[in-house]
Amino acid sequence: MSVSRFLSFLLAAVLAGSVFAQVPAPMPVPDQPQAAPPPTPEAPVPEGAKAWILMDHVSGQVLAGEKIDEPLNPASITKVMTSYVVAAEVAAGRASLDDMVKISENAWRQGGAGTDGSYSALEVNTEVKLDDVLHGLVIQSGNDAAIALAEHLAGTEAAFVDMMNAYAGKLGMTGSHFENAHGLTADGHLMTARDIAMLSRALINHFPDHYALYKVKEFTYNGIQQYNRNGLLWKDDSVDGLKTGHTSAAGYCLAASAKRGDQRLVSVVLGIDTNSRNEGFRLREQGNLALLNWGFRNFETHSVYGAGEQVAEHPIWRGVADTVSLGLTEPLLVTVPRGRYGELKPSMDVPRQLSAPVAKGQAIGTLRLSLDGKVVAERPLVALADVAEGGFFKRMSDDFWLWWESD
Repeated sequence: MSVSRFLSFLLAAVLAGSVFAQVPAPMPVPDQPQAAPPPTPEAPVPEGAKAWILMDHVSGQVLAGEKIDEPLNPASITKVMTSYVVAAEVAAGRASLDDMVKISENAWRQGGAGTDGSYSALEVNTEVKLDDVLHGLVIQSGNDAAIALAEHLAGTEAAFVDMMNAYAGKLGMTGSHFENAHGLTADGHLMTARDIAMLSRALINHFPDHYALYKVKEFTYNGIQQYNRNGLLWKDDSVDGLKTGHTSAAGYCLAASAKRGDQRLVSVVLGIDTNSRNEGFRLREQGNLALLNWGFRNFETHSVYGAGEQVAEHPIWRGVADTVSLGLTEPLLVTVPRGRYGELKPSMDVPRQLSAPVAKGQAIGTLRLSLDGKVVAERPLVALADVAEGGFFKRMSDDFWLWWESD
C-alpha cells in the first residue's frame, strides 16, 4: 500500500471530528532491525549575512533561514523581477524577443558607463534586439539594459516599476516593493529573502526557457566580452543561476539555485558587509554553496497526494449520497529530513456534521502533515464532487437522526 493510500485510510478512520492520526514508521525487515536515522545537523550560517534562506524548489518549504521576512536592499537581485516581467510580457504576446529596443539617452546616462554600476555597453540612440538586451540584463547585470527594457515595455521606467509591483503582488511577495528596474539604492526599494526565493521558484517554473539564460557564463556584445557575475557557475556544475548584487548600502548578495538529480534547491544570502571586493565575492559564494550542499545532503521531497486525488470520505446528511470525497486542488509535496518520510503524522480539521448541498471545490476542512510536532504542510480540503440535496423523505429521515445524535 502506498504512503498516500495509507494516510487516506488513517484519515478516513478518524473523520468523526477534529482528529490527529499517526503514521507508524515502516516495519523493519525480519532479523534486520531498522536503525533510526541520524539527527539532521544544523544548517551552516553564512558568515556576515544579514538574512539568508534555503528553500526546496518543488515543495516551496523553507528548510532553514534567519530574518527571512526582513525587508532589505536587494541591489541587482532586483533584476530577477525585471526579467520575470519581461518573460511574462513576451509569453503573453505583448513583446517579442525580436523587438528592436531603443537605447535612450536616459538609459545610457542613468545606467551606462558613466555610472558606478554594471552596464552592458549599449550605445545611446541605437536600436538593439530585445534578446540581446535581455542577455545583457541577465548575464552582465546591465543597469542600462534594465532601463532600456523598462522603457520599451512600459514607455517609462516608472510605469514599468508599477508592473513589477503588480506582478510581485500576484506572486505573493508581500515583503517587497520596487522603486526602479535595476536595483541601485532608493528609499523604499526592498525585498525579503523569502520573497527572492519565491520569485526564483516562479521564474524557474513559469519560464524555464528564459531561466536558461541564467547559466550562460559569457556573452559578447559590441565587441566586449561580458562574464556572468555568479561565480558559483564555475565552481559547481549543478548550479544554474541566479543573480548577484552589490551596492554599498546592500552589501554583497547572491541568490542561487542548483539541481542534483530530481531535486532542486534555492538559496539566498543578503547583506554581507565588507570593504574587500574579493572577500565579499568569496563569502556570498561560500555561504550559498554551503547551504545548497547541506540541503541536498540532508533532505528529500516526496509527492503525498495528487490534485483531485481522494484523501478521505466524509459522511454527509440530507443529500442524494451518504458521503462526499475530500481531496486537494493542487498536488501536495512535502520535504522532510532523509529517511523520515514514514514518520509524518497527518491530522485533519473537518466539521463533525456536514449537510447537503455541497458544491465541487467547496472548502470543507484542513489537512496538515506534521513531523516532530511541527506542521510541515497545510492545505485546504475540498469536496471533489457535487452532492445535491436529497428528496423529502431522505431529508426527513436524516433530520430525525441528526436530532437523535444531538440529544
